[in-house]
Amino acid sequence: MIIDSHTHVMLPTEKQISMMEEAKIDKTILFSTTPHPERAHDLKSLESELSVLNNILSSNTSLSERIKNIKSTTKILKEVIDKNPSKFIGFGSVPLSLTYNETADWINDNIIKNNFYGLGEFSPMSGKINSLEVIFQASNELGCLPIWVHTFYPLNFQDIKGLVDLSKKYPKVPLILGHMGGTHWLDVIKIAKENHNIYLDVSATYTTLAPTLAIKELPERTLFSSDAPYGNPLLFRKMIEIYSPDTKTAEQVLGGNIERLLNL
Repeated sequence: MIIDSHTHVMLPTEKQISMMEEAKIDKTILFSTTPHPERAHDLKSLESELSVLNNILSSNTSLSERIKNIKSTTKILKEVIDKNPSKFIGFGSVPLSLTYNETADWINDNIIKNNFYGLGEFSPMSGKINSLEVIFQASNELGCLPIWVHTFYPLNFQDIKGLVDLSKKYPKVPLILGHMGGTHWLDVIKIAKENHNIYLDVSATYTTLAPTLAIKELPERTLFSSDAPYGNPLLFRKMIEIYSPDTKTAEQVLGGNIERLLNL
């Protein structure tokens, strides 16, 4: 099975399914989203959508605003999945800054009850990685749901090392390093090789050298993903096929690894 392991809800859904069919993708893991760059039709409208994304990455919203927004986007995510159960499964967002009990209740009510398969994506500010510990703790107690973290800008390498420290503290919880650490991809591959619960997401990678080396060094824990609408599923699938040393490895990265991780 070919599985795109990280994309965002695109509107209309028919356009997203059409992209899947073009790339011959069987199933897509959907994450909720506030910005919709796929709706932009010129520079000005794209800047408007990306400004929303930049506010999210900069955490320029209050906790109450984040909670309201996550509830709204989670509802849309669930509706899309329920209408297309053969095409999509979901990962669900969790607001940071909640207590442990509040976090556990949120995961039960908004992730587990919605039949989502993991937690994320998380985009903490630089210097705020410890805010994710409550997520690791709750996941550890509630079935070890995989945690997907954005590790490109604004995080730096010290932040990534802090994230890895959390994964060592909770070794049963799978951690997916989104975008392979951006410019820190080489060190991230080294770190992942030493930690069995860390997986590498190849979307938005800094250079094609990054997925090439990840596939070579960690074929069993590298995950095909496009981060659509920010990336194109067909292009990323072709990249995996080009840089995989053989068909078996390509099959692992293109779906086998995430299928095994999520017990699909």
